[in-house]
Amino acid sequence: MSKAKSPASHAADSHDGIRVHGARVNNLKDVSVEIPKRRLTVFTGVSGSGKSSLVFDTIAAESQRLINETYSAFVQGFMPTLARPEVDVLEGLTTAIIVDQQRMGADPRSTVGTATDANAMLRILFSRLGKPHIGPPSAYAFNVPSVRASGAITVERGTHQKAVKATYNRTGGMCPRCEGRGAVSDIDLTQLYDDAKSLAEGAITVPGYTGGGWNARLYSESGFVDPDKPIRKYTKRELHDFLHREPTRMKIAGINMTYEGLVPRIQKSMLSRETEALQPHIRAFVERAVTFTTCPDCDGTRLSEGARSSKIKKMSIADACAMQISDLAEWVRGLTEPSVAPLLTALRSTLDSFVEIGLGYLSLDRSSGTLSGGEAQRVKMIRHLGSSLTDVTYVFDEPTIGLHPHDIQRMNDLLLRLRDKGNTVLVVEHKPETIAIADHVVDLGPGAGQAGGTVCFEGTVDALRTGGTITGRHFDDRAAVKETVRTPTSVLAIRGAATHNLRNIDVDIPLGVLCVVTGVAGSGKSSLVHGSIPADTGVVSVDQRAIKGSRRSNPATYTGLLDPIRKAFAKANGVKPALFSANSEGACPACNGAGVIYTDLTIMASVAATCEECDGKRYQASVLEYHLGGRDISEVLAMSVTEAEAFFGAGEAATPAAHRVLGRLADVGLGYLSLGQPLTTLSGGERQRLKLATHMAEKGGVYILDEPTAGLHLADVEQLLGLLDRLVDSGKSVIVVEHHQAVMAHADWIIDLGPGAGHDGGRIVYEGTPADLVAARATLTGEHLAAYVGA
Repeated sequence: MSKAKSPASHAADSHDGIRVHGARVNNLKDVSVEIPKRRLTVFTGVSGSGKSSLVFDTIAAESQRLINETYSAFVQGFMPTLARPEVDVLEGLTTAIIVDQQRMGADPRSTVGTATDANAMLRILFSRLGKPHIGPPSAYAFNVPSVRASGAITVERGTHQKAVKATYNRTGGMCPRCEGRGAVSDIDLTQLYDDAKSLAEGAITVPGYTGGGWNARLYSESGFVDPDKPIRKYTKRELHDFLHREPTRMKIAGINMTYEGLVPRIQKSMLSRETEALQPHIRAFVERAVTFTTCPDCDGTRLSEGARSSKIKKMSIADACAMQISDLAEWVRGLTEPSVAPLLTALRSTLDSFVEIGLGYLSLDRSSGTLSGGEAQRVKMIRHLGSSLTDVTYVFDEPTIGLHPHDIQRMNDLLLRLRDKGNTVLVVEHKPETIAIADHVVDLGPGAGQAGGTVCFEGTVDALRTGGTITGRHFDDRAAVKETVRTPTSVLAIRGAATHNLRNIDVDIPLGVLCVVTGVAGSGKSSLVHGSIPADTGVVSVDQRAIKGSRRSNPATYTGLLDPIRKAFAKANGVKPALFSANSEGACPACNGAGVIYTDLTIMASVAATCEECDGKRYQASVLEYHLGGRDISEVLAMSVTEAEAFFGAGEAATPAAHRVLGRLADVGLGYLSLGQPLTTLSGGERQRLKLATHMAEKGGVYILDEPTAGLHLADVEQLLGLLDRLVDSGKSVIVVEHHQAVMAHADWIIDLGPGAGHDGGRIVYEGTPADLVAARATLTGEHLAAYVGA
């Protein structure tokens, strides 16, 4: 009998790595790496060094594109089209499952339960076991309205047509009053218009409806009202047409438009979206003009009376969704009904995954728009935890964001479990605790932006420590606890704070110092800081919400820097400022100021080609003839922040307003960014700091920063601490919600919440200096901080 061939020499076993050769996406400079399969590889490097470009935009993007190509052209027509990344060779790819930090959809009807399929399983459970029985699973869904219809339908049979009477009924679980949103809104009409003025005088005060734009012309030129008559003198009919008229097609200035009353129009454009997703000035208007109150009919549960009346063991589906998930898991364990055994098993495992991943403190009815970036990422992980798939590539984007040091160990265990099942795990990460568990490290750099994009190191964690790269040098950095702390100038008293899970707590937040609020995820930090601090205390709040921006937006437009630059160019050349905007009069006519021309090829990826007319400069040739300090506008936008700061700081181009904005961008460590780089190409850490730089311009005595170290490299944390110190020394009060031990050690005062998450948290477990916290080690935070500083 011939001897069996040893499995090790099988040809299929030679493909044990993912090989990337010549990657040039974004700032990558012909990067070539070999990544071992079925191992945990961590990608490190300063923020903006090219980690996401390599992992997400090259490896994961190509894997997804190749999978999409396996579908028929018909199916591909319904999928997003992906271009092939700029790379010479990509070999050994496996199916990529991406778990990123994109915030979950801010739709008002999206909840934790609907996003994870837990609600779908609960609905089936109640439709089978609920008493009284009210209908199919859709009868328990707050996204499905009840519909009744009857009438004649025409049925064609051969050459004959026959009218048949038909009735149609569908029972849905949506509360008819709030349409499944859980809250109803009333509009304060005095915030919409000034009734002493006429439309011609600019009576409408809604953002986007002022200054003679199309929105304002729609009302003044509609013919329904007299544009020169003050609103308070309108007849009943005119007021109804102005505020509540049904949609009506009409022509205004030769253009077909739909006229609609001001109230329904604002409801559709501004109120139907989650307030978190709106631009800041529109959000401010909505908060002024609209009062949201809990729906009185469904008491905020979003469900109809029928859906709430059907119960299992005295629990309705609304009660189940309002419970903390860890408690709900216990309740489901108590159900033993053989007829739905497979469903109960699946539901239990989903709920247990929540608890295991550290999200047991959430409830299923929590709106998904209110989750932080870290929470959203962990919610997306849930569907992969119990998966039987192996030999796939899991790609994570900083999975430890928003996690207390105590929870990072849990996340590490999950990453290792995924790897041990035979998967390739790729993680973009800054936290040394997670880098330490890697089998293989790829360090990109050496700098950010144009100074990055090369591989500085590949190898083990031990080799990284001695490798001489910026990550290796800072890997074992430990901040020391402050010897002396500042004395508060006054206190901000919070009394009876009860937002979300807070237990009616009283706390004095010291002002004039650096105060850090800490505690495990879900302990109530954001509820205390964002929900309980009165808005009239001159607070500037920098939260974790993603910054909005299209591929036309760039740091110059987002920070308002372009305005003084345009004015300076206009003044120097005696022309109007609009010429120097690529989104306005100065735009190149061929590409409309985009710099590239997109060709849509339906099922193939759309092709972006540099515009030949303007050579990618985005402006008309005539605009580029105007100079300021010897440079044209496209050359100025190609400058880095550092270059531009010197350019606008002195000499002929000196522009104090622009120089101030550039100084703030340099302060937050974005000196390398070019002014015209599209916002869509910035990394998460860069966007966070761009937002911080913008908010630093606001007038306010108290700064609230929500996890400012998110997306920051170990080396950049030091610079951030310097910035926080400068803010405090200039007379500001800084309150930071943070998990990073270096920031805790640097604080003048720590407020620690806990002891656990959800209903196990919401209490103050420690107030005092970092040194006393380390000495006492009385809380989880104290133990981890003591271990960090080596006490």
